[in-house]
Amino acid sequence: MKHAELETLASKLSGDFRSIEPHLRDLDKHLTLRTYLEGYGLTDLDKQVWQTLKANKAALGFIRRNGLPNVTRWFTFVEQSHPEIQEDTKTGEAKKAGANYNLALQDTDKGVVTRFLPEPSGYLHIGHAKAALLSDYFGHVAYKGQMRLRLDDTNPAKESEEFQDAIVEDLALMGIKADTLTYTSDYFDYLYDMCKKLISMGKAYADDTDQETMRAQRMDGIPSKHRDRSVEENLRIFEEMKKGSPEGLTHCIRAKISFDDPNKAMRDPVIYRCNVNDAHHRTGRKWNMYPMYDFACPVVDSHEGVTHALRSTEYTDRNPQYQWFLDTLGLRQVHMWDFARMNFIRTFLSKRKLAKLVDTGKVWGWDDPRMPTVRGVRRRGMSVAALRDFIIRQGPSRNVVVMDWTSFWNANKKEIDPVVPRHTALLQKDMVKAKLTGAEAPTGVVVEQRPKHPKNPSVGTKDVVFSPEIYIDQADAKSFKVNEEVTLMGWGNGFVRELPAEDPIKSMTVELNLKGDFKATDKKITWLSAQGFELVPAELWDFDYLITKDKLEEDDNVEDFLNPDTSSVEDAWCDAGVGKLKADDIIQLERRGFYRVDKGMNDWKPGEAGLKGPRVVLFNIPTGKASK
Repeated sequence: MKHAELETLASKLSGDFRSIEPHLRDLDKHLTLRTYLEGYGLTDLDKQVWQTLKANKAALGFIRRNGLPNVTRWFTFVEQSHPEIQEDTKTGEAKKAGANYNLALQDTDKGVVTRFLPEPSGYLHIGHAKAALLSDYFGHVAYKGQMRLRLDDTNPAKESEEFQDAIVEDLALMGIKADTLTYTSDYFDYLYDMCKKLISMGKAYADDTDQETMRAQRMDGIPSKHRDRSVEENLRIFEEMKKGSPEGLTHCIRAKISFDDPNKAMRDPVIYRCNVNDAHHRTGRKWNMYPMYDFACPVVDSHEGVTHALRSTEYTDRNPQYQWFLDTLGLRQVHMWDFARMNFIRTFLSKRKLAKLVDTGKVWGWDDPRMPTVRGVRRRGMSVAALRDFIIRQGPSRNVVVMDWTSFWNANKKEIDPVVPRHTALLQKDMVKAKLTGAEAPTGVVVEQRPKHPKNPSVGTKDVVFSPEIYIDQADAKSFKVNEEVTLMGWGNGFVRELPAEDPIKSMTVELNLKGDFKATDKKITWLSAQGFELVPAELWDFDYLITKDKLEEDDNVEDFLNPDTSSVEDAWCDAGVGKLKADDIIQLERRGFYRVDKGMNDWKPGEAGLKGPRVVLFNIPTGKASK
């Protein structure tokens, strides 16, 4: 429906049930395979319709009874994922979503501006997704303020425009729209001035101690031999660093905080270092030195007007350092809140380690379905709605836990199960042809329209072909006994009459008994007509964890725990409807599970399909039953 039609429909949802039922059914049809009424985020129209239905007891009762599966799914998702839609309290609905959002943030009456601060050195992983969604929630939802996106591009050796663009695209995919997009590189001149100020105050110094010695001195609480250099000498060397001269390239700038503080993050951290080897993807060769994150983060946060900086607990030890820069430079204060990052078993979220997997060819790329990136889990089949819902449910707690993937994928199943079409696939290896006999056996090819989803007519219909001969899986045929009654799913029962004692079984005979009681049979099998249409070739992919250890320690070598066998593929034949699918469609293959289409029959470029030819590539989507 177009926007004007949706507005008209919204105005007709406040009457009694009899008057609104046809409009509810129109709404249900419109929401098939849609998360929101329009686009990829909550709109005023979503709010209007939701609040109208919430206030209408007749409509609400019907929705709660799941009388309209798509409306029920949408209504529940909006209720859980967008607590701002209700007017009870600012955080009441977030609590209903399973997490406590009542953080008692300071000075919120003066306005709230949060920020998300990723480094464009890789693709967003699900840990970043949590940081982004929480910053979006507190900035936009809980306090009606702002959320800024700032790309922390201070390391040209690792960063690129590709990663930068991917971050923006992934945030948009998750329905996150920042009020402003800036870059730390926008403030290189300002940061240069702030560093000069620190040096002039005697609060920073130039140091050419080699990295190994510096690390050892910091660990042991030993001051650098250059710690008491004069301000003039430090300023002179800082200018040499700016020029990229031989002398400058041997130095870095360190903040003069403490050399033996019990908190090692306070032991004179490096705040500027040189890099003349790599051009910056935005500023080119203008700069030969770049600020470090620990310095740039608080300085630019304050300068940009951020009021509340949310970041994961891995930065907790650096919070005093953050505060020191604000206090020492006399900058506007920024409130901080630490939340626990998401940790999953047999998964690591280190961007450096993930990049190594990509660079060494251990995975297909950052969007590999085995990768814990936003694009990876999306390619595996995670819906945007379920991803948002799952992360928001975790909340901003500081409690660090390692989760199983079960609940993650179970949340996705709840989202897709009511709305995705059902199809049939048989493994190509040793398929068995079964001849159908009896009075009820068709004498020729018959095509009938059947629902794509047994419980959701709005998903539509598909062609089902019936004929005197069918194919079944070899494994099913081997499990049969002569004269056993089995159920052909979507058709009816039949008796196994002829079953050759051969391996593999090549053919058999089944006498149809369509009026038989399917509840009385132990075996319900899938089948495909052997006549009347061309079987659609497909690859059924499944994936396992990338690593074998439940929890990697910081000093673990990833290579020692890489799973040598992380993917498997089987060739299959599918019904004709599968041939019409395109990339990103999600389906359920009867008795096999849910799958996302990675490539449809028409998605291949000339020559790309190889000797196999065009085929449908399907990725298995975990459902929470198995820990994958």
